[in-house]
Amino acid sequence: MLSSKDYSKMTLDELVSEEKKIKSQKITTAVFIGLLVGIAIYAATHKSFILPVILLGFSFLIGSRYSQNLKRIQAEISQRDTVR
Repeated sequence: MLSSKDYSKMTLDELVSEEKKIKSQKITTAVFIGLLVGIAIYAATHKSFILPVILLGFSFLIGSRYSQNLKRIQAEISQRDTVR
């Protein structure tokens, strides 16, 4: 998920399979983000400050990168569909 691929050089079939792969990672990503948020809440309630900030920032980074990758793939697919 952290790799940056050039979707403009992929074929339409490769893009569709990449989209399916990323969509199948949705639940895993959500569980991991939930785990990080849960640890951050626990740490915040037990008089810690810096750890929750780091964990919340990291979970935001993971979520936004997942969303950006999915949007880039869907934009490339829709762009290719309109060209036809």
